[in-house]
Amino acid sequence: MDKRSIIAILLITIILTIWTFYISIKEVPPPKQTTTQDTTQIVESKPKVDTAVQQIPDSVKILNKFGQSFAPFVGGTEKVIEIENDLVKAYISSKGATILKWYLKKFKTWDGHPSQLIWAKGGTPSLIIHTRDNVKIDDRNINYNFNVTNDYIKVSGSDSVEILAQIEFEKGRKLVKKLVFYGNKYHYHNEIILDNLDEFITPRGYNLLWSHGLRYQEINSIDESSEAKAIVSLNGEIEEIDASGNEPVQMAPAGKLDFAACKIKYFTSAIIPSPKGSLDATVYVNGYREHVADDGVIEKYDIAINVPYRGGQQTRAFDIYIGPIDYSIVKQYGISAVVNFGWRLIVRPIGEFFMLPIFKFIYSIIGNYGISIIIFALLMKILLHPLTISQMRSAQRMQLLAPEMQKIREKYKDDPQAQQKEIMKLYSEYGINPMGGCLPLLLQLPILYALWAVLRTAIDLRQAPFILWISDLSLPDYIVNFPFSILGIKHISGLAILMGITLFLQQKLTITDPRQKAMIYIFPILFVFLFSNFPSGLNLYYFMFNLFSIAHQVYINKFSKKKLTLEDLKKAPKKEGWFQRKLREAQEIAEAQGRRIPGATPTQRRQSPQRKRKK
Repeated sequence: MDKRSIIAILLITIILTIWTFYISIKEVPPPKQTTTQDTTQIVESKPKVDTAVQQIPDSVKILNKFGQSFAPFVGGTEKVIEIENDLVKAYISSKGATILKWYLKKFKTWDGHPSQLIWAKGGTPSLIIHTRDNVKIDDRNINYNFNVTNDYIKVSGSDSVEILAQIEFEKGRKLVKKLVFYGNKYHYHNEIILDNLDEFITPRGYNLLWSHGLRYQEINSIDESSEAKAIVSLNGEIEEIDASGNEPVQMAPAGKLDFAACKIKYFTSAIIPSPKGSLDATVYVNGYREHVADDGVIEKYDIAINVPYRGGQQTRAFDIYIGPIDYSIVKQYGISAVVNFGWRLIVRPIGEFFMLPIFKFIYSIIGNYGISIIIFALLMKILLHPLTISQMRSAQRMQLLAPEMQKIREKYKDDPQAQQKEIMKLYSEYGINPMGGCLPLLLQLPILYALWAVLRTAIDLRQAPFILWISDLSLPDYIVNFPFSILGIKHISGLAILMGITLFLQQKLTITDPRQKAMIYIFPILFVFLFSNFPSGLNLYYFMFNLFSIAHQVYINKFSKKKLTLEDLKKAPKKEGWFQRKLREAQEIAEAQGRRIPGATPTQRRQSPQRKRKK
């Protein structure tokens, strides 16, 4: 492996691990979310939830705060209905007909508690109603009447259940929410019906508000914040809002709404107009950070979808998805953009249509994620074999030329221009492309990044154990803890150590240049620290990939039938590559202008007729 190859590997690693340095990951348990103050900071409105649900303010205060039209519906006894299906257990409040709690029955938090995703006190989503009394009302203060008397409803399989929540004004005019829950779905259907409320509601209608994003579920709040964001799809175009800085981030895009979502690392909520694309709306998004104990950070997102009111009877329907970021599931809802596959132009298609399907296919046969990763690493080694061979051949040729290049450096040590020219002449004479070792590595970069994105965020690996000390393939497998921090790292991963050992052995087999011997020891140590905060599933892949690469290299070194020599290179047919062609063309242009390009060979020079100077 020549110097250029090593530099390329370092660049790839830096790109893949830059997030580690940027966020300085530390283990931080999620904050106690029951103490979070419920303050919604949407550009359009700042709803205030009446937290004293048991205290009824006097009539004057109610009238001033909620207006004459809606004041009669404020207060009263809250009714909570528990609804359970095959996947979810939910609690619905009569205050706003909002979801108070949403438990995922198949998932648990990092410390073993049932996963509950709703963060906002008072529930979500709610309506911010623009009234003709010149006040904005958060309907979490309005006590709706349910059409059911049961406190517990069970639905399963292909069955569904419908709940109506409504308030009725004089002359039979109504505000109705129809909620439909399904037996085996992570979503529910929400219809909002305004029945001849022109006298009470302005043409601005209401904002459908999702408050505070989602509750964190993982042990490392900073790591989870790195994946937290809001995503809005309008007219088929995706916009992402990431509150990764200390200042709040606000946006208000408008257009034909496909969906609006907020996500954390493994879970998402999404509001999807039904039918999809049927609503032209402005979407107000507000994202902000909160610092918590032990240097932790959480990100919250408020999403408000403005729905104008055109008068008369108007019905707007939405599907509300609250569940795992499982590609096979979210794709059915048309919200696959919430899955982080990396850069959309090149990397995402590789991860979405190649990496993930192959990985899931292997698991469907093996039934164990750890073994599936090992087989996946072997398969990737086979698929990358042509690029690997090209890289090895280039490295071997450069090693053969190393003594000749050293002679040139010593001979022209005081003349860098002549030194470079003779080295390029040597490349041309032996048909060597100096970029031959780097290009295969660069071509692998999109594949490696797509793999990194898939394994880092795949919910399949979440809480999936393997063997020995590896209890969760989605988390680092720490085996060494420091009382201090080194480059933001306080722990060392067992698989990162094994990967460092394999990298040392791999370089021991390939690096022969005495000037590069230090790299054999520096790189493995550096990689151990860089990879110690990676999920163990990702480190397992790199460890096994390195093992297969070592076996491949040993086989080539031991069983190669013919050792390549300089004489073989000299006799081999020469084919002008892209690099040599561009160099020759640049040389010809430069010589035509009366200049020299360092590194040009005599055979590449062509004489150009001298221009006559005008007297």
